[in-house]
This record gives sequence, structure tokens and C-alpha cells, in this order.
Amino acid sequence: MNILVSNDDGIDKKGLQVLAASLSKIPGARIYVVAPDRERSCTSHCLTMKDEIMLWPWEGGGYEFAEGAWACSGTPADCIKLGVSIGRKNGVEFDLVCTGINHGSNLGTDVHYSGTLGAAMEGLFMGVQAIGFSLCSYEAEHFEALEEFIPKIVEKSFAKVPSDTILSVNAPDLPKSKIKGVKAATIGSRDYSEDYVARALDDGGWALNYSSRLLEGAELDPEWDLAASLEGWITITPVATMRENPDMMDQVQSWVEDI
Repeated sequence: MNILVSNDDGIDKKGLQVLAASLSKIPGARIYVVAPDRERSCTSHCLTMKDEIMLWPWEGGGYEFAEGAWACSGTPADCIKLGVSIGRKNGVEFDLVCTGINHGSNLGTDVHYSGTLGAAMEGLFMGVQAIGFSLCSYEAEHFEALEEFIPKIVEKSFAKVPSDTILSVNAPDLPKSKIKGVKAATIGSRDYSEDYVARALDDGGWALNYSSRLLEGAELDPEWDLAASLEGWITITPVATMRENPDMMDQVQSWVEDI
């Protein structure tokens, strides 16, 4: 099994190294790493279209067990598109794309912004099954539970996921002894208080910095990924590529007929 691995936190991050090492324990797995040379969080499915993308062998260590590791100046989605394309030119067909382990959760509406899941989606668009893994803390200390479950999740799901769907796996940043297990969960609502902190410039313009804070205290549906994560479960959520609302098609069709 050829597995392409990437992330959005950067090629030097522990989460990516743990993911690649865990995947390498799958019998017959051959690991290839193509990841951003720096943090590229919250880039969603962004691709570099106008500028050159630089790619070079990674010499910083951490992937000695892999077939190869390369740093990329582009986005997470660039990394997957490049990795799959170059692999095919060199006779390597990837069976699976895995992204993460993200330092921070990708729960609820965050799935739309996530570079981790954007990269996984790019794998899907390239015709390769994909899974994104996240640890629900920016401090990201307790990788041990995910490290154990990653091969099991891959082996259980491989070749069984529809071609329009990725899996998003989130683990609480808890010691392994406090993890309740693995649970299927739906995407729930996740709300933020958002603002831009402005600084006036001499030319009359403004320099703006985005600021956000997760709003807590709202009632959570127990089936939601966020609720399950807060209870100590590793969650698996199938995320589909098509986002149209089928319940509205008849209504939209009625508008079209009158335009």
C-alpha cells in the first residue's frame, strides 16, 4: 500500500511525524511525505495557480522509515496534487492519502476552513481515498491514543469509503487511559466571536489582524462531533464533497422557471 502523507502545520511538526510513523506499522505500507515548509493552517482547499511552487528533499529528519520526504512552498492541497502527480509520473500509484495529525481540532464548521481536510479532499479529487486526522488542542501533547488507533482505522475503512467522501478523525488531547473509545459522529454547529483588530497606517489605510474566540455554553446535540469529543471520544465523521442542498432543488427549479 502506497500512502501519501501531508499536513497544514508544516513538515517539521510532531503530529505529521507521529502520523507517518503510525502508518508505517501497517504491513506492506510504503510512506511518502510531501508537506508545507511552514504553517499553512486554515487554507482550506487553496491552490497556488500563478506563482512557482518549490519542492525539495527534507533534510530535517523524522522520516527515516519513509520512502522519501519533501518540503513544499505551497499549500496543503498543493502538496497532495504535486505528490500524486509526480508519483504517477514515476510509476507510483497512491492507494491512500492521510493528512495531519493536525495540532488543533477540525470539528463542526471548522471542516470548511481546514487545510488538513482540504488536503484530504484534494486526494479524493485526484482519485485517491483520504483520511484527515486531528488532535483537539493547539498544544497537542497526547498523541498516544491516535497513534494506536490510526492503523486500525485505516485497515477497517480501506476501500470501503465512497469515492465522494473523506473521513475526518478527531481525538481529544487526553491521556490514552481517559479516551472512551471511537465513535461515529455528525458535523455539528461551532460558533465563534470574531473581530478584526485594526491599526491605522500613515497613508490613511489600516492594518488588520483577525481575532476569534470559541463561544462556549451553547447546548450541543449528543450526536455532534464536538459533543462527543468533549466527552472523551475519538470521533470519525464522513465528509462528502458535494454540498448542494437537495431539499431545495424543487424550490430553486420553480424560481428558474419564472426568470
